[in-house]
Amino acid sequence: VIYPPHSKLTDKEKTNICYLSFPDSNSGCLGDTQFCFRFRRSPGRKVSLCCFLDQLDRELPVYLKKDPAYYYGYVYFRQVRDKSLKRGYFQKSLVLISKLPYVHLFRTILKQIAPEYFEKSEAFLEAVCSDVDRWPPPVPGKILHLPIMGIIMKLRIPTYRDKPGTTPIVQNTHQADAQISVALPTVHEVDLFRCFCPVFFHIQMLWELVLLGEPLVVMAPSPSESSETVLALISCISPLKYCSDFRPYFTIHDSEFKEYTTRTQAPPSVILGVTNPFFAKTLQHWPHIIRIGDIKLPGEVPKQVKVKKLKNLKTLDSKPGVYTSYKPYLNKDEEIVKQLQKGVQQKRPTEAQSVILRRYFLELTESFIIPLERYVASLMPLQKCISPWKSPPQLRQFSQDDFMKTLEKAGPQLTSGLKGDWIGLYRHFLKSPNFDGWFRSRQKEMTQKLEALHLEALCNENLVFWSQKHTEVETVDLVLKLKNKLLQADREQLPVKTDTLKKLQAHINDIILALPDDLQDILLKTGT
Repeated sequence: VIYPPHSKLTDKEKTNICYLSFPDSNSGCLGDTQFCFRFRRSPGRKVSLCCFLDQLDRELPVYLKKDPAYYYGYVYFRQVRDKSLKRGYFQKSLVLISKLPYVHLFRTILKQIAPEYFEKSEAFLEAVCSDVDRWPPPVPGKILHLPIMGIIMKLRIPTYRDKPGTTPIVQNTHQADAQISVALPTVHEVDLFRCFCPVFFHIQMLWELVLLGEPLVVMAPSPSESSETVLALISCISPLKYCSDFRPYFTIHDSEFKEYTTRTQAPPSVILGVTNPFFAKTLQHWPHIIRIGDIKLPGEVPKQVKVKKLKNLKTLDSKPGVYTSYKPYLNKDEEIVKQLQKGVQQKRPTEAQSVILRRYFLELTESFIIPLERYVASLMPLQKCISPWKSPPQLRQFSQDDFMKTLEKAGPQLTSGLKGDWIGLYRHFLKSPNFDGWFRSRQKEMTQKLEALHLEALCNENLVFWSQKHTEVETVDLVLKLKNKLLQADREQLPVKTDTLKKLQAHINDIILALPDDLQDILLKTGT
């Protein structure tokens, strides 16, 4: 059953959704299980609503921007004994499909609607849809109130202006009316500490592997553990965006199964979460494998665990741990391990442990990225090089050697006390998809900034005076170029003040009015 009924999915998408909506039979998930997956959209599909979502997308931090090539599926699966059914079990999944990576929000929604849906069936989904129709647009930075089956969820979607690592608290106000409201502390974060607990001693090495876009497999007993761990891994390099593919839950029926498990080429830069024992054999040539047992909250501190050799990973029964021959570039930070162990002994709540861990990852990522930000900012031409009568100047080329030279005086040592081979880590990172994605978005931002500065320079010129000194042909050419500039500013949402655009439009009108009538008619007609 699909709701709303007019939603269009291709056959391939439907097949992928069906296989990904159920745990593998060996998981033995009795009762209710929640997890999430991610799958490729079929090519050539018409994109609706896009321009609207694109505008909202611009306000989001880079790691929450939607990827047009993928959908997320959020699953609530129920399996209970039922003698009246042929198979002896009631097995059903309710799945929410979205382009938005708001894991915690959709998890909360499903918790609210799935149990009732299993009791009341289809008519109930129609009621849910009419609630969702009343939701405001998902505007970042605003407090949103979303009604859903008798309760109101209050939440705030982060914006790129938020200081990394801070979450403005959404207060739960007691309303006089009968509606219960639930304040969500986050729309997208997972419980980091719970996810990393089984591989506690290797968090820093895992941060390096994710940063470098290395192929990683998470082998877990159930889809909820595999999906949470994969999401925790990609979030550990935030505010950097993880730019390769990741699959919180991946099955042998997946349309990319052949592509990702082939031995004819090196494993691709992806993170896969799997539960089927078959993968222990199919993926044993992968360089880094994380094996997770049941995630329990630690009553006692995990024992020190060595990194295991890959050849020891024969089956899914292998002991939990990290199987790799990777040698980390940076020395181990013993301080964070001690701090979290102390928290376990003092029974510190897992939310507080997650906050400590998130801050640790954030500081590590920022120490790593600040030298790159500083160097890339130096590639921007000086403002005095911008002339209104020439095209905007180009950014200078990124040079690995020049960047490496800056590290001696302005490297990560300014903000991090960690010792190790930072230079080696940078060299490796510069070859990774994460660097490529980061650098491209920086390049785009800086090029747009140059275009905006060029527009401002044009606005400050006396264009009418210029046009009087030039031929009609040159003046018409200028008018068409200025109109194109305005269109580009709107199309690419250039960071230009509205006043600047109004001023430029006024300049265009003044120049046109100074021209002969026949030309005025033609130029005013081509105004739209």
